[in-house]
Amino acid sequence: MAHDLPPLNALRAFEATARLNSVSQAAEALHVTHGAVSRQIKVLEEHLGIALFVKDGRGIKLTDAGVRLRDASGEAFDRLRSVCAELSRDVREAPFVLGCSGSLLARWFIPRLGRLKADLPELRLHLSAGEGDLDPRRPGLDALLVYAEPPWPADMQVHVLAEERIGPVLSPHFAGFERLQGAPANALLDEALLHTTSRPQAWPTWAAEQGLDPTALQYGQAFEHLYYLLEAAVAGLGVAIAPQPLVADDLRAGRLRAPWGFSPTSAVLALWVPRRAADGRAEQLARWLRAELAGQGA
Repeated sequence: MAHDLPPLNALRAFEATARLNSVSQAAEALHVTHGAVSRQIKVLEEHLGIALFVKDGRGIKLTDAGVRLRDASGEAFDRLRSVCAELSRDVREAPFVLGCSGSLLARWFIPRLGRLKADLPELRLHLSAGEGDLDPRRPGLDALLVYAEPPWPADMQVHVLAEERIGPVLSPHFAGFERLQGAPANALLDEALLHTTSRPQAWPTWAAEQGLDPTALQYGQAFEHLYYLLEAAVAGLGVAIAPQPLVADDLRAGRLRAPWGFSPTSAVLALWVPRRAADGRAEQLARWLRAELAGQGA
């Protein structure tokens, strides 16, 4: 169309040259070559059908048309720079809303919040808990911390933090603790295992990894969420199964034991960030989470 705007790169080259009154300085400011700026100005002049610069000794000067376009483009680019700066400032000052399961929040994240705030004091983090209903595509969430298996959604930038490792845990106060400590993994086939309806495949996955028949497992009390399952294990009610990070503090404190260790699954703990909303805060948080998980042997 006859009234279409000229190419943006050409306008940028002109605006920088007109503002600095130098092709060389414009090239330096735009991090391109002298020739690239000259070509873009020529593109703009051909698009408008009018000269914008004329030679002035060894330099250049604006034509009357160039002065008009300099004033208009300078004002427009100044406004764009101002608005972009405001938008960036708004993003930096807004809380970064992170969604994760209530179990992960209560048993791993909250105990580390003090350290996170000390290490990343400029990150205003807001935590949102949920169980299976959190989606970073929806308004109100900036990212999601989740255990999941690839492939990843195409519209997500996924920061892999650590492989998932799961294993059975029980309290030293559990009635069968002495009998099970040091026993082979198949000893658990005789136990009524504590389990959770939110992760029904946890026990079968672990059993298969140990070379046991998952159909031979026996189940006892069920809990809706992992948090309640692990509280029951700490209370000595039976043998539970959990990802290693969620019981790391209990293992260090001696509240739980993991006689059979932890085995990897096909899932990983990852930070999911919508590509449309990715920003530097997600990268910063991902680096901190990765280092924190590595430090505890997750």
